[in-house]
Amino acid sequence: MDTIIVYIDDAAYALHMLQPMLPPDKARNPARWIVVGCPPRVTHHASKWVTNSARESWRGKWAEKVFEQIVPTLQAQGDTVITRLARSPLCELTDSLIKEHGAARVLDARRPKFGQDLQPVTSTQAQEHHEVLRYAAALAGAGLLVATD
Repeated sequence: MDTIIVYIDDAAYALHMLQPMLPPDKARNPARWIVVGCPPRVTHHASKWVTNSARESWRGKWAEKVFEQIVPTLQAQGDTVITRLARSPLCELTDSLIKEHGAARVLDARRPKFGQDLQPVTSTQAQEHHEVLRYAAALAGAGLLVATD
């Protein structure tokens, strides 16, 4: 059985990324999908006013909502789906899932965010840095960006 670990933070974007991996024919080997939800971070300001139990409750509701959009599509092919919620650094989580389930392919299906570097999911994943874009966004936000012809 082929094992695939998928990291998601947006159901629509993840489904778009997963569609090519779900051929309509039944002649393929069954797969075990390990879908890891990566909920948005609560800002430092908001975390001052929200209790830890309320934050964990929100994370659970967020994951339930996202998983109910993804899991039926993956199970329609007769595949097994395991859901997890990311609570530790993603590289460590990937290593522990591989130790638990054996060799696996890893797919990062998280939506890229402008001006924010996403945490890598494996130690060998190339890390993209958007420093120039952050600088340009800061200048544009301050109204200092000047276009010349």
